[in-house]
Amino acid sequence: MRNGSFSASDHRRPVVRASFVLVWIAVFVAGGACASDLSTLTVNTEWVPRERVFDGLVEAERRSTVSSQVAARIEELPFDVDDYVERGDLIVRFRDQQAAADLKQAEAADREARARLEQAEANHERIRQLHSQERISQADMDGSTADLQSARARVESTGGALLGTRERFENTIVRAPFAGIVVERHVELGEMATPGTPLMTGLSLEHLRIVLDVPQQDIGALRSGGEAWIDLPDGDSIAAQDIRIFPYAEATTHTFRARLGLPEGQHGIYPGMWVKVRFLTDKEEALLVPATAVVRRSELTGVYVRREDGTPRLRQVRLGRQLPDGRLMVLAGLEPGEEVVSDGDAARRALLGSRG
Repeated sequence: MRNGSFSASDHRRPVVRASFVLVWIAVFVAGGACASDLSTLTVNTEWVPRERVFDGLVEAERRSTVSSQVAARIEELPFDVDDYVERGDLIVRFRDQQAAADLKQAEAADREARARLEQAEANHERIRQLHSQERISQADMDGSTADLQSARARVESTGGALLGTRERFENTIVRAPFAGIVVERHVELGEMATPGTPLMTGLSLEHLRIVLDVPQQDIGALRSGGEAWIDLPDGDSIAAQDIRIFPYAEATTHTFRARLGLPEGQHGIYPGMWVKVRFLTDKEEALLVPATAVVRRSELTGVYVRREDGTPRLRQVRLGRQLPDGRLMVLAGLEPGEEVVSDGDAARRALLGSRG
C-alpha cells in the first residue's frame, strides 16, 4: 500500500501464502503417512544373564628362560630379541671340540668293555662245560664266574659314562622348547658360559591367559559356575576355556586371584595388555532394543517411540550393556509394551521429510 492505496502485488500475497500453507500441509501429511509405514517392535522384559565387568591382565602361559648346562664358549647365536622361533630351532651353539673328544673316548671304552664281556662269557661257558665233566677244579670255575661278573659291571659302568658324555655333547646345542618370541637375550657371541648361565628368555603368543582380582562379594557367584568372556580390541569377544579361582584371598586387598585360559591361537592381544573381562552370573530382567533403533545426537541418546497417532517421537533413554546378539539393554526411558521404531535413522529421515 502506497499513500493509502493497494497495489496489485498486495492482492496476490494472501494467495501465495495460502498456497504455501497448503503445500506444507500436504508434505506433512505425506511425511506422516511415510512415518506410519516404519517398522516397529514392542519392547518387553526378557531374562538375560547378569554381568560383572573387571579389568584383566594378559600374560603368557608359556614363558621360560633357557640356561646353559655346560661350561663352554658360545659360537653361534642365530636369533635375537623380537625374533620368532619354531619349536626345536637351534638358538645357541657352544664350542663342542672337547665334548666331542670326550664322547669318542667314552664310546671306545664302552666298545672295549662289551668286547671283553663277550670274551668272558665265552670263557665262562667253556669252563662250565669242563667243570661239569670234572676236568677242572671248583676254584677255576669260581674264578671264571668272577671274571664274568666283573666284565658285566664294567659294561654297566662304561654305559653310564657314555650316556653322561653324550648328554654333555648334546647340551652344546640348545634348542627352543616351544614356538614363540625371543623377549631377552642374556649372552653375547664368544662369551664363556657356565652351567646355570641364563641364555635366552622367550614366550609363546599362542598360549595366553588372563589374570585378574575379583572382590570377595562376587566370588560366590563365580564359583557356582559362571561364564567368562574376554573383550578383544577389535570389538569381538571370546569365551574363556578354563576358569580357575585361587582358594584364598589377599590379606591386604581382600580379593581373590582368578586365572582364565584362552583358546590356542592369535587373538590380537599381547602379554602386558589390559582387557575387559565379563563374568556372566545368574539372570536379571531387562528391556532390550536393537542397536539400529538407537539414535545418538551429540550427548543425547534416544529411540523413536510410536505415538497413538502413528507418528514417531524421539525419546531420551539410558542404555546399559550390549548383549552378544547386538541388542542393548535400556535402563531408563522406556516402559514394557511401548512400540519402538526398529530403524532410528529411517524415522529421523521421515520426520525431516515431513518438515520439508
